[in-house]
This record gives sequence, structure tokens and C-alpha cells, in this order.
Amino acid sequence: MTTPVILPDTPAAPGIASPDAGTPDWESHCRIGLPRNCSFQPSDWQVLSRCWFPVARGDAVADKPVRARLLDLDLVVYRTNGIARVARDLCSHRGAALSLGWVEGDTIICPYHGFRYGPDGACRGVPAHPDLPISPRLRIAAFPTVERFGLIWTTLNGDDTPLLPDFSAWDDPDFQPILAPTIDIEASAGRQMEGFLDVAHFAWAHTQSFGDRNNPFVPSYKVMRTPRGIRADYLSTVSNYPRGLQHLAPPDFQWLRVFEVFPPFCARLIVHFPDGGRLWILNAAAPVAARKTRLFCPLARNFDKDGPVEAVHAFNLQIFNEDKVIVESQKPEDLPLDIQMEAHIAADRTSIAYRKLLKEMGLGQLYVS
Repeated sequence: MTTPVILPDTPAAPGIASPDAGTPDWESHCRIGLPRNCSFQPSDWQVLSRCWFPVARGDAVADKPVRARLLDLDLVVYRTNGIARVARDLCSHRGAALSLGWVEGDTIICPYHGFRYGPDGACRGVPAHPDLPISPRLRIAAFPTVERFGLIWTTLNGDDTPLLPDFSAWDDPDFQPILAPTIDIEASAGRQMEGFLDVAHFAWAHTQSFGDRNNPFVPSYKVMRTPRGIRADYLSTVSNYPRGLQHLAPPDFQWLRVFEVFPPFCARLIVHFPDGGRLWILNAAAPVAARKTRLFCPLARNFDKDGPVEAVHAFNLQIFNEDKVIVESQKPEDLPLDIQMEAHIAADRTSIAYRKLLKEMGLGQLYVS
């Protein structure tokens, strides 16, 4: 029988939920309303629209606009004078995609009629009528944007001040920052996150990368509440070296893995290697739709800093593809926040605590469909 995880009655982190969410006048307080054909429950969408998510790699956005999608909303990601911007991918005149346009100075230009929009979303030029006043209705939805950890982040309806996960190793000169390949997953972000936090699947899903079928035992561990979410310190003999390099670890070395969750869909894992080595991994899952997730994964390490990053890319892509096969097969596709809907074991302590955390945010019992 599973040992219950008891969490103190702590309010959700600031900026995650809003008392306005779910009220009739909710949209009057928003930058953007519920998108057409939304795949989320409206109340879930409202909660998630106030959170910050990554929408693009910084190195993928140069001189041309790039299309992205978040919470069923099409976005355009671009740069003006080197600064990352995110807006709705929709010209306010005739609905053309701004991602098909281009950037000049600090404006993005619609490819249909040449309308120019500034960083604040206001239209600054109508070439067909250069001498006439511009209607205030000619405005696109522009969203707060910040570039951190090699990623471009935004929020649809959240505070302008970004609420991002703690990933300080990225900027630490003693660490080498590495941006692993992005991967698309046909599954909910909640299911993907839970898989990242799971410590009992190493010996089964990851036997080709680092897991060992002869070492499936999960030692007892504790889950703690933090000001932002939850933390779990997991100590075991499961090596984090690739299968071909596991001889590098001392015999019976105790591997410490420190998980910390920044809800709703970010988690940081710090793996303690031999000789003081540290590997930081940020699992940043962006909910493209209710059952489609784009996974971004910044890494930072304080060892092998001169080694080629291609091997790191390949190893991490292998691990996430092993997880992808499992997550895309799970039923129900949505992550049940009602703890009674699925059976649990003692190794699921982090998963249970994570589901309770999402429930506290105001997400539905059956997130998300």
C-alpha cells in the first residue's frame, strides 16, 4: 500500500492562478480570450494562460519571423533590434499570418497589405493610406517576452514580470550551457512531466540508454514542499552514465538526483556525478495543445566542458525518445488529478505530490481534455 504524501496547506505560487479565472468577466482582464476550437477545458485554459512557457529556441529566431503555437493559439516569434518578441500570428486587418511577413527596424510587416506593427502591438503604418489617421482597432495582441536559458518565453495572460524556473547554472561560468534538441510529443504536458519525475521506470524504459534491468529497486525517498512547488532528493545506485561508459563510476557509487518542480510544467533535475560533477537538466514542457507538447531541454554541466556537445545531444534525445514512446501510449491521455483514478506505489511519491500541486492551481480533476 502506498504511503500517503502529506503536503502542508500552502497557497499556490504567485502569478500561477488568479481569482478572476472562471468568472463571467474574466476575459475583460485578459490580453487574449479562449481560442477557437480550444482543446482544453475553458477553466484549465484560463489557469494555464497566466503561466509562462517557452515557445522557441533563441537560436531558431534570427532575421525572419518564426511561427509557434501555445495553448491552441498561433504565435509569431521574431526579433526587433536583437530583442525577442512574441505576438499573435494574426494581422488585425484581414487575418493574414504575420509569420509569413518580415521585420524592418522595430516593426513586423504583414505580407498581405504591408501593415506595420510595433512591439506594443499598435499599427504604425498603412501603406495604402499613409496620410490618414490609423484606427486604434488596428492592433495585434503582443505578449510579454523574455529570453533565458537559450529559450524565448512568454505568457498569454500572466503578469509582465516573468515567473521562470530557477536554472542558475546556465549563467554560471563554471558550467557549460548546452541546449539539447527540441522534441514534439503527442501527449499532454502533465503526462510528460510526470514521466520526467518518475524514478521507477529507469530499469524498464531506459535499458538502451542508462537503465539496468538488474537494478529496478527504488529506495525510499522524501518529497518536500518549496515556496514554488515540490522537491525530491533521490539516492540510488542507478548510474547516469551512458551504458558504454558506466565503468567510469566507482563501485556502489550512490547517485543523488535532486528534482525540483516549478509548476505547472517545468522541472529541474540536478544529478550529482563522481568527483563533484554536476549535471543540471531543465525539463520545460510547453503545452501546444491539450494532447500535444513541445519539450525544451537546457542543460548545464561542470565537467567535460571541452568535450563535443553532439554526444550530449544524442544521449538526451535517445532518453526523451524512449520516454516519448511510453507517454504517447498512456491511457487516459490526460493526467488524472483525482488520486483515486489510478493505483499508486511507494515509488510514486513525487507523482502524487505533483498531481496535488496541479490541483491546487485550480486545474480540473481530469486534467486535461
